[in-house]
Amino acid sequence: MAFVQKGRISVSSWSLHRRLGPVWHYVPGGPDAPETETPYGNGEISLLDLPAEARAHGIFNLEICSFHLQSLAPSYLDELRSALAGAGVGLQTLLIEAGDPASAETGARDVGFMQEWVERAAELGAGHARVIAGKQAPTRDNLERAFRNLVTLAERTAHLPVRVVTENWFSLLSGPDESNWLLDQLNGLIGLNGDLGNWPAPHKYEGLKAIMGRASLCHAKASFVDGRLDETDFGRCVEISEQAGYSGPYTLIFDSPDLPEWEGVAIEKAFVEQLVAAPEPA
Repeated sequence: MAFVQKGRISVSSWSLHRRLGPVWHYVPGGPDAPETETPYGNGEISLLDLPAEARAHGIFNLEICSFHLQSLAPSYLDELRSALAGAGVGLQTLLIEAGDPASAETGARDVGFMQEWVERAAELGAGHARVIAGKQAPTRDNLERAFRNLVTLAERTAHLPVRVVTENWFSLLSGPDESNWLLDQLNGLIGLNGDLGNWPAPHKYEGLKAIMGRASLCHAKASFVDGRLDETDFGRCVEISEQAGYSGPYTLIFDSPDLPEWEGVAIEKAFVEQLVAAPEPA
């Protein structure tokens, strides 16, 4: 069944990383069954429980980080897809958390790694797959290499019902000029997931004005100070996005140790819903 967006609010598994606990870092050239790591503790739920929890909190779109999948076995992917379907929650995006298309040494190899993960996104019924554009400095050579490798990725995955997007993230896309140059060259082959928190203030505000009108997804990353939402910064970022013409979902990104994770997500959700039209899911 094809992914159908339900409303303008989504949440990332990253926002629940303490609740989920263990991670498995899949990397290009690495094993298909990496060792379990617990940098965020042992967790309280498994990823298979997350769709039902999202629904219980009134969220019907989910993004999943690749390192939260405990297995790549077809049986596990089937379980995860069933858990999503059973909860009535759509997998908006599979976030592919490794690979560097801008690398002269490993870029071509990393495209193969990303292709395999876009194929997994399709197996899970995801609407999108987010890839890293590059971790190298934004030189012309690195940008052009990333462009060529991303075109290859787009061509290899064009037959899949998954929209590949990249993000204004890491050194290669550290500003609006680099981001817009790459998007212009890609000419729609790969879309944009705009992140509201990856660039530092105050310069990020002008940068977001320059890119959010062409974004189809958004990571709504807010800052919290002593458990309180920075409403000034977060509100300005959301308003800039809306004024730029952004009309897609806001994926809530919560990353503060001062509050329980679902409590922080709920604060972000209520704040965004005050600023944008967020229709009830059908």
